[in-house]
Amino acid sequence: MAKYKDVIDLYDDNGKLLKSNVALERISPLVNPAVKKIIDDTKRTVAVNLGGMQDALKTGKIGKHQQILGRELNLDIVGNIDAIEAKIKEYVSVEAGDDTMIKRYNGGKLLLVKVPSARIAAAATYDAALTSVAAATTYAVVEQFNVDMFDANTVKAAAYGTYPVTMDMAGGACSMIMSIPQNNESLGYALRNIPANQSVMITHRNAMQGAALTSVFEQAGEFEMGAAIGPFERAQLLLLAYQGLNANNIVYDLVKENGQTGTVGTVVQSLVERAVEDKVIKQGAAAKGGYFKPYETKDPMLWNAYTSAGTLAATMVNCGAGRFAQAVSSTLLYFNDLIEHETGLPGSDFGRTMGVAVGFSFFSHSIYGGGGPGIFNGNHVVTRHAAGVGMPCIVAACALDAGTQMFSPEGTAKVYGDTFGQIDEFARPLQAIAKAV
Repeated sequence: MAKYKDVIDLYDDNGKLLKSNVALERISPLVNPAVKKIIDDTKRTVAVNLGGMQDALKTGKIGKHQQILGRELNLDIVGNIDAIEAKIKEYVSVEAGDDTMIKRYNGGKLLLVKVPSARIAAAATYDAALTSVAAATTYAVVEQFNVDMFDANTVKAAAYGTYPVTMDMAGGACSMIMSIPQNNESLGYALRNIPANQSVMITHRNAMQGAALTSVFEQAGEFEMGAAIGPFERAQLLLLAYQGLNANNIVYDLVKENGQTGTVGTVVQSLVERAVEDKVIKQGAAAKGGYFKPYETKDPMLWNAYTSAGTLAATMVNCGAGRFAQAVSSTLLYFNDLIEHETGLPGSDFGRTMGVAVGFSFFSHSIYGGGGPGIFNGNHVVTRHAAGVGMPCIVAACALDAGTQMFSPEGTAKVYGDTFGQIDEFARPLQAIAKAV
């Protein structure tokens, strides 16, 4: 028996029906095999930039901003990729034939190393993947080239970056999708601590696929932090379905209807019309002596999912028209402000998305101007408050950006597209999740 009465149809980023009559719980991070694989791969997989490590050693530019003249090492790491890869796999594996995996990209300049499940099972946190791969990479290079004790620390610095001077491995050859646990500012934020630009590159600048991947990360994070217990589980699953996975083709339909000549305001009109048509809301009577007829709903959770889907569609229409990511914060704000004035009902995440938007515009490009939207994540003090529905819009905006950001996706996250972006579940989550239902 289905846990919830909700049944959805899943569509792709071209408006094509992928799977119909899907029970809502079948997309849950706790149930759907593709979602679970995305999360498992995120925890267990490390990208190793061997080409970058080779260049760093050759010039002595090891770490984030450091260059130590006289400590250069001219090692043909990429030319010895077969031996290096075999050694890394040997050191990372727990036992022969386990589920350790290594994939090679870009002519051997990049490796994607998936550590065995046993390492994560025996660890308290996911950083066991990063540390074991960094150590294995260091030792593989040292052993392959017979690096002596006086230069081994240079090889280690190229693999680990500035760690342990810094908490993370800044400037090192090894990296994960998630940040280190010490950078997660509260309980359950690990999967939400993923910069927008990384999802943009992993999904190859596809706005809807990027939003879907980010929605998976964000909503899995909501489950992890205890925000999807009891009746709240349905609320979060509806958000994942309608905003993240284009349930019933709402996001696609809204963008298609408004994409050529529409505005944020016309997306508001289209969403209200769709919600009335789908009997999610209906217009009530005006107050005595008044003229405004507010809308009402018997399903606030479903209405919240509709407004969040509309917020994503409005972002794609507005930021897509200008090819600039910076408009995402104002779109998050004013789409929902207009929704509330139009209907008398709360906007996305019951007003919290608007709260995110106000602080976000200040921090990303206003008086403070500390950076562009692409470097924000769901763990950030500004963007964390909306329950998983702000970041998908930010990723979509950055995917549609044509180079206006100070920190571009290609400049900050290219390696993620070249590695994780080659895994189908990451690159095309809409199709993968529907197939796994």
